[in-house]
Amino acid sequence: MDPYAGKTVETFVNYPTIFVIFGITGDLAGRKLLPALLALFSKKLLPNRFAIVGFSRRTFSREEFRDLIRGNMKIRPGQFKEEDVKHFLDHISYEQGNFDSVPAYSRLAETLRLIDERWGQCSNKLFHLSVPPNLYYGILSNLSSSKLTQPCDDHTGWTRVLIEKPFGNDITTARSIDKFLGKLFKEEQIFRIDHYLAKEALQNIVAFRFQNPIFEPIWQNTYIDRVHIKLMEKDGIEARGSSYELVGALKDMGQNHILQALALVAMNEPRSVKADDIRRERVKVLKALKPISKRDISQSVVRGQYSGYLTEPGVSAHSLTETYFRVKAFVNTSRWKGVPFYLESGKGLAESKTEIDIYFRGKSSAKSEGTGSAGNILTFRILPDEGIKIKFFVKTPGYGFKTEPRTLKFKYSDVPAFNSVPNDYERLIHDAFIGDQTLFASTEEIMASWEFVTSILNNWKDLPLNVYEKGAKEV
Repeated sequence: MDPYAGKTVETFVNYPTIFVIFGITGDLAGRKLLPALLALFSKKLLPNRFAIVGFSRRTFSREEFRDLIRGNMKIRPGQFKEEDVKHFLDHISYEQGNFDSVPAYSRLAETLRLIDERWGQCSNKLFHLSVPPNLYYGILSNLSSSKLTQPCDDHTGWTRVLIEKPFGNDITTARSIDKFLGKLFKEEQIFRIDHYLAKEALQNIVAFRFQNPIFEPIWQNTYIDRVHIKLMEKDGIEARGSSYELVGALKDMGQNHILQALALVAMNEPRSVKADDIRRERVKVLKALKPISKRDISQSVVRGQYSGYLTEPGVSAHSLTETYFRVKAFVNTSRWKGVPFYLESGKGLAESKTEIDIYFRGKSSAKSEGTGSAGNILTFRILPDEGIKIKFFVKTPGYGFKTEPRTLKFKYSDVPAFNSVPNDYERLIHDAFIGDQTLFASTEEIMASWEFVTSILNNWKDLPLNVYEKGAKEV
């Protein structure tokens, strides 16, 4: 039982907590985790008594480790008060050890015990695996054998684990990981990070739909013609060649980010804004995705690879790994019957942007010249320039009755209060501390998304791999 799951921030700050980061010297910890923790610390949103314990293979003196951590965070001048940075670093300690060394976990357990002893209370423990997925099994097994996965005997503290995507490489490996996790943790202890779910502009889809009654009645196939979800990147794979070869665009962006966005667009209104109710509605959508058969795949899926990918470091000269995909998907529910969802993502394209376009059905009339129009388009802009816009039609000034399109916009940057919105990792870490799983993928969501993606993977090797030039506007 997780005794403090879902408690208020006021309750949460009174309970001492230790945040353990496996791979604290790596890129993810330096770029995302530690800056997010520092931001929460500066906003007084961490427990009154907290400690960060880093675990990694390299050997450092205390000063070397402190200097490394500060350098890895790349703090901009004026970003934080120097006093806050200093005090934050005082809360961080380091435990050296190989990830596969059983004695190293015994030393870690002793370190955590001594912190508890100093505080005079059993503390909460939050473990973050900031390491490649191939190390998960070994780390989790050693955590279990050292009894670190077990909450305190006196039930005054909880134990939780934060795991980064990818959650498996296909449906088989996803099931294997899930089964393994289930032996060590209960579902309420597992926090699977898909950081896109924590983006404010993506969360705003739910608020926009269900807090504005003018939209929900027309949020269905009678009025919506199609939905286009796109996640485009201007950069190529950069230095990720060897790891990207094992994944490709569909697994890297489609199985998680894009399908989670689809679920938010297509879900029914939840009974409440509690995690269980929202995740229940998201998973209903993912389970309703129509699998793509071998017969339909050539009409439903396009895959591509940018010119020059084969010469990237770590990439096979004969690689068939895709850097781009477009999928035409359908959600088999009464609300969405017959409405295509176009899911698109790629690297090496003309611009970097993430947005969702909702195309409403057009209206035509033969009574007056020029009154026919294309449908309205509602756009959720996730990145960059977060905001919402809608294309509508107005009468062109002058004689006659012609119409022309105009745009109504809301931009986050136009509202001063929105400039202080927490970034995705701040929100995720904060929610993991208070036990709110709303922005984390559930087991059912992971399995349902893999079921759909696997139906594509099983059949798409026969599809042509379209080569496109870097900087292309479309593939």
